[in-house]
Amino acid sequence: MPKLPHVSGTEVQRALERLGFFKVRQSGSHVIMKRESKGCVVPMHKEVKIGTLAGVLRQADISPEEFIEALKG
Repeated sequence: MPKLPHVSGTEVQRALERLGFFKVRQSGSHVIMKRESKGCVVPMHKEVKIGTLAGVLRQADISPEEFIEALKG
């Protein structure tokens, strides 16, 4: 498993949108995103902690490899 990069909430949101997710709503500094039956909550912070990012990817059912490829895209 590759190491997850240090990224901002905006970068996480952009990568998830490339993977087919869309923004459902925003509540404060958290964006709720959805793709089919899978959903996840993205904190819109300057830097999302690695453990938090891993949890977001687990919620979204996305592998770290897929996420890193979407970040580059």
